[in-house]
Parts: sequence; structure tokens; C-alpha cells
Amino acid sequence: MNQATLHQLKVFEAAARHGSFTRAAEELFLTQPTISMQIKQLTKSVGLPLFEQVGKRLYLTEAGKELFATCHQLFDMIAKFEIKVANLKGLKRGQLRLAVITTAKFFIPRLLGPFCQLYPGIDISLKVTNHEGIIERIASNLDDLYIITQIPENIDVTYKQFLENPLVVLAPINHPLANKKNIPIKDLSGESFIMREPGSGTRRAVQILFDRYGVKVQVKLELGSNEAIKQGIIGGLGISILSRHTLMSAADKEEITILDVENFPIRRNWYFVYPSGKQLSIVASTYMDYLLDAVKPLHQEVQ
Repeated sequence: MNQATLHQLKVFEAAARHGSFTRAAEELFLTQPTISMQIKQLTKSVGLPLFEQVGKRLYLTEAGKELFATCHQLFDMIAKFEIKVANLKGLKRGQLRLAVITTAKFFIPRLLGPFCQLYPGIDISLKVTNHEGIIERIASNLDDLYIITQIPENIDVTYKQFLENPLVVLAPINHPLANKKNIPIKDLSGESFIMREPGSGTRRAVQILFDRYGVKVQVKLELGSNEAIKQGIIGGLGISILSRHTLMSAADKEEITILDVENFPIRRNWYFVYPSGKQLSIVASTYMDYLLDAVKPLHQEVQ
């Protein structure tokens, strides 16, 4: 078979499928003598007859049947390879429009760098906004992909979970509760809180938990930035509840601690989201696959 060519295999497959050299010649726009010559050369390479003729009809021998099945497998693999090559060619140039909720800015940008190095021809647009802003963008189909922690309720979307997003209670490193274990959630009632702005998915999740256990807190300050909230915690303005992903840097961990409060962390997840029926671009699909692999180290960081 070292002497067999792909062209000969295509000729053989057509002849075997039709049971006729003539019909194979018509399909492939070749002459019948050319078909016969190609089959003869292939038969010599195999070392066994591939056809037997009974009357005017061609039938496959056992070797022919095996080769016919092998051709189907081979052509299927080649077709898949051609699709992958076409996709890779499509990734030489392109654009990725990505919209993420505010908390995602603590880890998505650092994962975009390696992706850009892999595909330098892709231009990336990153929009950072709160949950309500993301919902508006999804409804208007402004972006290729959205990264959020709460699936929209009134918009038909396709989504895929790719990373946990635990919400934890953050306090200054010298807070009186810093070294206590299994703090009752009711003990948070007397604390001053720095909260995200109304409309934030984080605030909504926290309020649901507090309402369930009858916890009343004093909201001393509302801020629209997780970074500003962390600075407020360090400055002694109060405690807060944020994603574990906001506490990634070594500097943060030196000044902010996670309180061991019952019913925490609040278990949430990160999702890819896009409108149902939307045809994802090659770039968007590739980014989804890339990010699923790239976030694996983060699974350990949030434990």
C-alpha cells in the first residue's frame, strides 16, 4: 500500500459504490480506461484482487470490502482535518467582542494575554459592566460572548458553566472576628457593610441569603467597584461580601482576611452566555475552548 495514492483510493471508492467503472468515470469526469488503469495499479499495490465481475456487474472481493470500509474512515478523517485547517485559517484574522461583569476583570484580562499570543491576528474588544448592563447588551446582541454569574431569566440564552465563583465575607486583617471559626451568620447583623451598587448580581445574591436568615445589616457605603470596596475594607470602613476571585494578589491577602461565617461561601458559578440561535464565530468558539482549559489552575486558587 506504500505505492497507493489518494487519487487511486477515490477512484476505487466511486467504482465500488456504483459497482461500475463507467459510472465512476462519469462521476469523476475521467475516461473509463483511466479508471481501469488506476484500479489496476491499486490492485497491484494491495496484492489481492479488489473486484470480481459476474456478467456486467462488479462485486467487491473480501479485500475490496475491507478497503472500501477503510476508504470511508480515511475520507472522514480527511474531511475533519480540512474543517480544522479552515478554522485555523479563519483564526489568522478576526475579532472577539467580549462583555463581562465587573468581577470577571480580576481574572479574564490575565487569561486574554496568552490567547492573543496564540492568535496575534485577532483584535479583542472587552466591555466590563454590571449585571444589568450585561443583560442589556445580550438583549441587543452587541457582543460575541458574555461572561456572567447569573443566567438571565427573561432572555432565551445558551450557557455553559466553566468555573466556580464563591462569594466570601471579607474583613480587615485585624478585625475582631478574624480568628474565629464557624461564626454564626446572625453575628453579621451588627456589622457595618460596604455593598455593591443596586443591580449588582453579587448584591442580589447576598440579599437573598440575608433575607432567608433574617440578617439585618447596616450598609454604610455603596460602591460600584470591587477594587474601591477592597480599599474601603483596608481603611476600616466596614466588611463586605465579594467574589473569592477579587482576592488574588499577595498584597490583598496581607491586608484582607476571609471570615469563617456559616452559610458561606455562597456557591455561584461563572458562565459563558450567548443568545440562543446565535451562530458563534470560529474565534468565539475557539476562545470558549481555550478558556475552559486556561481556568483549570484557578479551580485551585478559589478553594
